[in-house]
Amino acid sequence: MSGDSDQSSAGPDELAGIEAAMSEARARLLEVPADVVVTNHVMGLYELAAIHLSTDPPNLEDASLAIDAVGCLVEGLGDRLGDEAATMRDALANIRMAYVSLAQRP
Repeated sequence: MSGDSDQSSAGPDELAGIEAAMSEARARLLEVPADVVVTNHVMGLYELAAIHLSTDPPNLEDASLAIDAVGCLVEGLGDRLGDEAATMRDALANIRMAYVSLAQRP
């Protein structure tokens, strides 16, 4: 089943409503500074890593990928993350320490 068949079953009014909602979401997003949006995504990746570390047993492979993604953004962007840059660096250090601690368990 393709996505096209789902769209073709939507009426013109429904499609117009979807387009209006998307336009409104884009306009709201433009009002937020990019550093705030990027920081929000960094925290989402941090949470993803924490979730994988909190499973029993921890899913170290998936946690590692999420942690590396956080590292790419935090270390790659540095102070461009704005007021939260230092907090993001601390969060990265903490999640890395948690990973190492769990990875060393027998």
